[in-house]
Amino acid sequence: MKNKICLSLVLLAASFAAHAETIEMKVFGMVCGFCAQGIEAELRKNPATVDVVVSLEKQLVVVQTRPGSEFGDAALKKAITSAGYDLKGVERTTRTMAQVRDELESKPD
Repeated sequence: MKNKICLSLVLLAASFAAHAETIEMKVFGMVCGFCAQGIEAELRKNPATVDVVVSLEKQLVVVQTRPGSEFGDAALKKAITSAGYDLKGVERTTRTMAQVRDELESKPD
């Protein structure tokens, strides 16, 4: 019984570690598709990045990171500001990129 509990705890911990993190950022100063491309290219340079979504309308940039990888706030801020934009907020969420895309496509401004 004790071995089963230990195994369950190890598997549970592994599943949390394997979960990719979604980072949502409010970014001001984006006005065109070129802006979105520049931010996306800058964020994809980080090896922790799996996917990036940029919404000009919502002033939102979302990054999905690799499981177990870290993309710290300082690195995020540097990537955004070095691309010439203003980072106003960073939130780490459990939403998937599919959920983010669905929400962006379904809600008009």
